[in-house]
Amino acid sequence: MPGQMQLMREVIADRRMARRHQMDDPGEGNRHRVVVVGGGFGGLPASRFFGGMPVEVTLIDRRNHHLFQPLLYQVSTGILSQGQVAMPLRHVLRKHKNIKIELAEVTGFDLDRKVVLAHRGPAESETIEFPFDSLIVAAGAGQSYFGHDEFALYAPGMKTLDDAMEIRRRVLGAFEMAEGVASEAERATWLTIVVVGAGPTGVELAGQIRELATISLAGEFRNFEPESVRVVLIDAGKEPLATFGDNLSGHAQHALEQMGVELMMNARVTNIDADGVDLQCGDTTERVRAHTVVWAAGVEASPLAAELAKATGCEVDRAGRIAVQPDLTLPGHPDVFAVGDMTTLNNLPGVAEVAMQGSLHAAATIARRLQGDDSSHDFRYRDLGSVATIGRWRAVCSVADLRLTGLPAWTVWIFVHLTFLNGYSNRLATLGRWLRWMLAKGRPERVFSVRHTGGDLSVPIVVLNEIEPNPFPVVNAEQAAPKPS
Repeated sequence: MPGQMQLMREVIADRRMARRHQMDDPGEGNRHRVVVVGGGFGGLPASRFFGGMPVEVTLIDRRNHHLFQPLLYQVSTGILSQGQVAMPLRHVLRKHKNIKIELAEVTGFDLDRKVVLAHRGPAESETIEFPFDSLIVAAGAGQSYFGHDEFALYAPGMKTLDDAMEIRRRVLGAFEMAEGVASEAERATWLTIVVVGAGPTGVELAGQIRELATISLAGEFRNFEPESVRVVLIDAGKEPLATFGDNLSGHAQHALEQMGVELMMNARVTNIDADGVDLQCGDTTERVRAHTVVWAAGVEASPLAAELAKATGCEVDRAGRIAVQPDLTLPGHPDVFAVGDMTTLNNLPGVAEVAMQGSLHAAATIARRLQGDDSSHDFRYRDLGSVATIGRWRAVCSVADLRLTGLPAWTVWIFVHLTFLNGYSNRLATLGRWLRWMLAKGRPERVFSVRHTGGDLSVPIVVLNEIEPNPFPVVNAEQAAPKPS
C-alpha cells in the first residue's frame, strides 16, 4: 500500500536522524527518561523507536504481553492459539538494553513532580513511582456496556486473552451441553448463540462461529447436527459493518445471510440474563432465548484517560476519551503525550493504525527535541484503509477509492494481518494454521476449561469482583495453610 510505504519511509528517516546523535550519549545516569504506559499498539512502536538510543525507556503494562487484538476472535473459535496472537514484551524488546519493562498497574499521575504512580499486585499494595522527563500514555480502551455493566456477567466482551478463552469455553461448552439435554426446547436454547454488535469484531466472530458449527464440527455429535446452530447477530444500526459504506455493508450482509447467520438490525438490547436477550425493535419487544451471548458492541477509554484529565484540567467525552492537542500533547504539558483509543482528535477512528502512527509521532517528536528542535508538528493520520473477514474466502476491503470483496479482499486481509503480527515465527505458525483452516477445515485449538477461570477479563470491576473474588495468588504460606477445624 503506497500510504503505508510512505509512512515507513518517514519513520526510518526520523530514526536515522536520531541515531546520528548517539555519540553524544550523556551517560546512563543523565539520560533523558521516557516512560511509556501501555504495551499495545500505542506503546510498543514508540518503545521500539527508542531502542538503542541514548535515552532510558521504562515501559509499564499490567500484562506481560503485546496482544494482537484483531485476531482474538480466531482464538475464541479454535483456529489460533494464545501464543500466536500475543508476544511477551520482554522477548519483543530483548535486544534493546536501554528499555526496562515493569509489570505494574498504573493508578495515576503527578505531573507537577513528573512521576507516574503505580502498584504491583493487589490494589492495596504500596504505591511505587516512576519518574519521567517525557511521558507517552497509551492505555487503550476497554469494553463498554453503555451503562449496563450487569450485562457483562452473561455477555463477555473481546478485549483480552482471557476474554477469548472464556468465549471459547462458552461457545464450545454450549455444544457439549446441547448433546446431553433431553428437551428439544432446551437444546435449541443451547444451540442459539447471540453476538451483540455488528462492527468488524461482531461480524468476524459471528461468521466464524457459524463456520465452526457447519464445517469443523460436522459429524462429531450424535444427538444433533452442529449445522443446526442458530447464530444471531444483533445491532442497533441498519446494517453490518456500517463504517465500510453501503456497498460493502450490503455485501457483508448478503455473505452473512448466505452462511446462515441471522441478522437483527435496528434492534436495541434492553436486558440480558442467563436464558436470553430482550430486544426493543421499534415499537415492539422481542426475546431471543439463548444461554450463550457475546458482547461486541462498544468501547470506552481506559480510566487512565480520566486520571490524565484530572491532572491536566482537560475534558473527556462520553466515551471517556481525553481531548489532546494537534501534536498529541496535553495542554500546558508539552512533555506529556496521549495516543490511541484513549484520546479524541479530529474524529479519528479507534483503530490500531491510529494508535501506531500516533505512537511513532510522539516518539519522533521527543527524539527531535533531544536534538535541539523544539518546533511543534501536528499529527497527520494516513488512512491505510479498512478490511474485515466474514469467513473462509469472504472479506470486504476499503482502501482509498478502491473497494474489494470476496477472494481479493480476503487476500489483502491475510497480507495486512501477517504484516502487523509480531515475530517471524508467529507469522509462519499463523500462516500454517490458516492453511489448515482454509484447506483441511481444521481447528486444532478446541480445548476449553469447564469452569470459569477468572483471569484478566475486560469486565467492569463490579462484575470482576463477582467472578473473581481473589484475583491475586496467595503469597503467604500461612494464608495458604488449611485452618484447623
